[in-house]
Amino acid sequence: MDDQTDQIRKPRADAVRNRERVLEAAKVVFNAGGPEASLEAVAKRAGVGIGTLYRHFPTREDLFEAVYRREVEQLSELAEQLKNAEDPVDALRRWLRSNVEFVATKKGMSAALALTFQSSSELAAFSMDRLTRAIGSLLDRAVAAGQMRGDVSPEDLLRALVGMCYMHDQPGWQSSVLRMLDVFVDGLRVQPAGKAKARAAKPTKLAMKRKR
Repeated sequence: MDDQTDQIRKPRADAVRNRERVLEAAKVVFNAGGPEASLEAVAKRAGVGIGTLYRHFPTREDLFEAVYRREVEQLSELAEQLKNAEDPVDALRRWLRSNVEFVATKKGMSAALALTFQSSSELAAFSMDRLTRAIGSLLDRAVAAGQMRGDVSPEDLLRALVGMCYMHDQPGWQSSVLRMLDVFVDGLRVQPAGKAKARAAKPTKLAMKRKR
């Protein structure tokens, strides 16, 4: 009886694989085509029938939410992996850069996700908690190593990241944001005292033009 119950409760391995394939395909399709992207296109890319897609995700909103949760979970797992990286600042940089792809997917589902968030405060709490803890662990390690300023909070970093992503909305925006992220992270580094003084003493090009 117990074996039969376990078989009923546990999803079959091929069902689990199909679900993962649908989620991965949906991420790509929604990123490219936005919230109105065809679910048939998702099923085709995943290599499953449309009936299989609907068995796992009865509504479009169910699929959007599942893709979003999966992305948040993967970012949390990535933070855990990066906690063992040799360079804590580089680990933080890599995590932030991975978020750009996450935001790209979210942008593609923004309208539908907005409705989902309105009806599910639990989803908002889930994502905020996971992402804040993930980036906080990496930030704390960089600060403890004396390589990053200690007056910046995890929430500050997330707000800056989201701001950079949503201010850029033209084709190729991801490359621009990644470049700005590098500048942003480098600006938060703790500079050696001698180097900082040298920079302060060195006149900028703009200042030299003004003197002329």
